[in-house]
Amino acid sequence: MAASNGEKSLIVSFGEMLIDFVPTVSGVSLAEAPGFIKAPGGAPANVAIAISRLGGRAAFVGKLGDDEFGHMLAGILKQNGVSAEGINFDTGARTALAFVTLKSDGEREFMFYRNPSADMLLRPDELNLDLIRSAKVFHYGSISLIVEPCRSAHLKAMEVAKEAGALLSYDPNLRLPLWPSKEEAQKQILSIWDKAEVIKVSDEELMFLTGSDKVDDETALSLWHSNLKLLLVTLGDKGCRYYTKSFRGSVDPFHVNAVDTTGAGDSYVGALLCKIVDDRAVLEDEARLREVLRYANACGAITTTKKGAIPALPTESEVQSLLKGN
Repeated sequence: MAASNGEKSLIVSFGEMLIDFVPTVSGVSLAEAPGFIKAPGGAPANVAIAISRLGGRAAFVGKLGDDEFGHMLAGILKQNGVSAEGINFDTGARTALAFVTLKSDGEREFMFYRNPSADMLLRPDELNLDLIRSAKVFHYGSISLIVEPCRSAHLKAMEVAKEAGALLSYDPNLRLPLWPSKEEAQKQILSIWDKAEVIKVSDEELMFLTGSDKVDDETALSLWHSNLKLLLVTLGDKGCRYYTKSFRGSVDPFHVNAVDTTGAGDSYVGALLCKIVDDRAVLEDEARLREVLRYANACGAITTTKKGAIPALPTESEVQSLLKGN
């Protein structure tokens, strides 16, 4: 296993990796866009690269098409110090594509090409179980729950990681256009809710999953379960809120000139996991947790200042310069 980042414990990220086509001009529809920049993406892959770029040790588990884009994506993981030992290639399906509309404030809308794409076809028998068993943290989203056989592969990987003692980390990363219906999305995202020990949702995901029109403590705590160690609600340019068994609070944002919010949440999660993989006691120490979340907020903020997810993920020195300047 690649251990280019010394003896740090391994964080395994499971799910999809794809190509985002991002318009060269913000604030126009896909049809009006004069051109697109090809940007590697996919939330679990973004998290893995975010971890590696910050000096952590990461591996990605998923399936890509045996095509130019698939091999390009595997190459990008390796270039960024992420172990690709968990990657399979499918000869019969293409690597997934997503066209991303950037509104003038950097927020996004998506149009996906995956019918089916290779990531949806990962089977349980294709999993690198040794790699998964060696993870101290196992991170995943919900897109891999949408269809079989990937859903079964996801559940198997989670079970194996948990049995081996990994901390389970979940960011649903809601992409409604990929689900058959809103009801199915809500049902399946919540079907594995009580397994995760760390969960991060955005304010919009919080409202979607609870059916509430409020983003407050009561709404957030309705998602609490007995296995949870940390529940996080990210609030975009308003920072984040945190909830544990013993304490709760909020951490202020960093104000930057946002051009593209793609990958900001993944950068935030990667930063958090980097800081807790070898120091879970942070989750029970509010002062230290607040410092970690300030660091995660800084990582998320920096990621919004460039187009595309992976190209925008920060290095440790970029994060430190933002932290020192505030």
